[in-house]
Amino acid sequence: MADYKTISKPAEGKVTEKMSRFLAFAFPVATAEEARQRIAETANRYHDARHCCWAYVIGADRQTWQLNDNGEPSGTAGKPILGQINSLGLTNVAIAVVRYFGGIKLGTPGLIAAYRAAARAALDAAEIVERKEMTEMTITFGYSSMNDVMKVVKQRNLKITRREFDNTCLLSFALPLDETEALAAALPEGVSIN
Repeated sequence: MADYKTISKPAEGKVTEKMSRFLAFAFPVATAEEARQRIAETANRYHDARHCCWAYVIGADRQTWQLNDNGEPSGTAGKPILGQINSLGLTNVAIAVVRYFGGIKLGTPGLIAAYRAAARAALDAAEIVERKEMTEMTITFGYSSMNDVMKVVKQRNLKITRREFDNTCLLSFALPLDETEALAAALPEGVSIN
């Protein structure tokens, strides 16, 4: 699957249920480490809150995910947050929901509904965008092939991330994963793909 949906920038949502406030923060993230970092930053910023529950999904295949109830009864917070990410088919998204306890217990159904509504409020405030799964490709070639290689790079509007020009030249660039075979076929003979 080369195309996936994510959010373009951070977004926030808020829900109040029986005097408890639920503040939700959705972040676009590229890795599980970045997701955990954004969640930790949110927990630190709202350190006075009773709970900071969260979930994230990473990767175009949506196979990397994690959730945490952070002290709420099992399955009442992280699971409904993750459910909202999944219901929109999103990936590369982390959502943290901070709860300020209002003095009235919500019970299991009330907690599930509140965390679900808060996560949805953040996602409703976000701009959902389609992205292509990217990969890094490195090619090496003789200096005599420079013009032909650069012509292909410019035609395909590739973003060069590394370049070394010597007797043997090297170029690295990011491109959509589903375009690698077509690019390899377009390159002149004698170009080595790493």
